[in-house]
Amino acid sequence: MSGWIYFVLIAFGGGVLTGLAAGIFYPIGIDIEPFIESWLLPCGAVGAVVVAGWLVEAKQSVIENMAPVLTQLFTPLFAATLLAFLVAVLWTSAGLDVDRDVLIIFDLLLVVVLGLLLYAISARDPAKDPGLFDRLQVVLVASALAIDTIVLLAITGRITEWGFTPNKLAALGENVILLANLAWTCWLLVNFLGRRIPFIHLERWQTSYLTVYAAWAWTVVLIFPPVFNFA
Repeated sequence: MSGWIYFVLIAFGGGVLTGLAAGIFYPIGIDIEPFIESWLLPCGAVGAVVVAGWLVEAKQSVIENMAPVLTQLFTPLFAATLLAFLVAVLWTSAGLDVDRDVLIIFDLLLVVVLGLLLYAISARDPAKDPGLFDRLQVVLVASALAIDTIVLLAITGRITEWGFTPNKLAALGENVILLANLAWTCWLLVNFLGRRIPFIHLERWQTSYLTVYAAWAWTVVLIFPPVFNFA
């Protein structure tokens, strides 16, 4: 029974990764569905069975240990996906046409990245020395930072061309807030890897920055409607 639970959770995470990957490559003119059908799904299914079997053999507790396992499993996978997207953007020199649906996909991707980061930070032993997983987190955060920059440039271009709307302003503010968090988090991670700061600085930064997200959310909900005449 526990093996089935492991498999379902891993498959769900893989489904989220696959959906987001397809969603971010489509706006730059790359159809990855053949790759997903021919390689990603078969290899992912086999990998999920192997990992689930290993967890059963290791007698890992579903409640206590599944979340850290998922974080360690999907952090490198998301990092690889983001890096592949950035390489594709450079290779094709394709611009990003950010309509509402595309923007939602990219923002969901960035939120998932932050979720992985937040859980990894909260579950980590602050006294533990920097390791390979911390380096993977730097790659993940730096890639997300680059993607957020591309999205912001696309949003700014649309605002310059078509003017402000409540949705565009809300998206602009949200991505600026994400950019600031990712940039400073990346800086802190690099300094932690260099043993120049303790890990507690990362915990404090992420905890304090939650108030910034909350403040912007309340601004959009309470202030935007009267300012834009409830448009």
